[in-house]
Amino acid sequence: MGLEEEIESIEEEIASTPYNKSTESHVGRLKAKLAEKKEKLENQSSAGGGTGYSVEKTGDATVALVGFPSVGKSSLLNVLTNAESETGAYEFTTLDVNPGMCKHRGANIQLLDVPGLIKGAATGKGDGKQVLSVVRNADLILFVLSVFEIEQYDRLQEELYNIKIRVDQQPPRITVRSKIKDGIKITSSAEQELDEATIKEVMREYGYVNADINFGEAVDIDRLIDGLMENRVYIPSITCVNKVDLITPEYKETVDEQLRERDLDPEEVTFISAEAERGLEALKDRLWENLGLIRVYMDKPGRGVDYDEPLMLREGATIEEAVSKLGGEFEERFRFARVSGPSATHDKQQVGDQHVLEDEDVLKLILRR
Repeated sequence: MGLEEEIESIEEEIASTPYNKSTESHVGRLKAKLAEKKEKLENQSSAGGGTGYSVEKTGDATVALVGFPSVGKSSLLNVLTNAESETGAYEFTTLDVNPGMCKHRGANIQLLDVPGLIKGAATGKGDGKQVLSVVRNADLILFVLSVFEIEQYDRLQEELYNIKIRVDQQPPRITVRSKIKDGIKITSSAEQELDEATIKEVMREYGYVNADINFGEAVDIDRLIDGLMENRVYIPSITCVNKVDLITPEYKETVDEQLRERDLDPEEVTFISAEAERGLEALKDRLWENLGLIRVYMDKPGRGVDYDEPLMLREGATIEEAVSKLGGEFEERFRFARVSGPSATHDKQQVGDQHVLEDEDVLKLILRR
């Protein structure tokens, strides 16, 4: 029996097994085996070659536009950036990854229009694995849906999950320490629904015979497996709905209901028309807000404050990180800094390298002679 047949057999057994306390351990073992078999199949496929898609990350952040064919991603990329992506009113017009740069609030945001996903992308259909490998390296996922096909959101989520991308999740708070004897010891700061036998069964499937595992949160079997694997990627997302110029106000109510059914708040979804160029500024603002970027204006000796080209950093960045990004003599000769703005208690506050910066701070570096 080949790997694909083994995977299909395990999936069928999981689907046909009623999930309850008496079967929990068995299902957990099956899911662990399934993840292991899929990993092996993927490694075999990767070893077989293929061109893949290689796009160098540039700018201050990277956003992957994810959507099925003909939802308008290429048109959206073209109006947000200076890219020239081939577009057409039929499927598969985007044949390669098209990068473009969106400039907003002083930031250079790289947008990647990947080929339209199709069902089964995670198993390699339609160059799906290569496409999704590009998504794994993004800082943010932008789901692009057609106003007439909101249900595609479910399939997109499924395809990303199958390629080990966990959307809008944090890594499970699980730590594992291998040891040389005494079997598996379980500690947890949260009450677990999984019993110890199930946890140990899953761990043994991954080769843990002697280990200490600590849980910082309650997890189900899938989250337990994610915590034991090192190849999951956790990426935030936002959603936009395209082609709203083609619907009536009455149909908008139907769209809102379809979004709520998928736990998407219509108020947090950006409605746009790439063709009519509607809603684009609101979408740029959403990108900015969810990328967690901040602008720091440098006070340059003899030239004053440069408001035109801010230093772009991530929320929570310190003076040390700002100096590191500037590099060169700034790192070598840094003494202290003076900060004015939201993070300072007063103008030109003297601070050290561990001071946390905020958006639109003004920063002046004092260097050693």
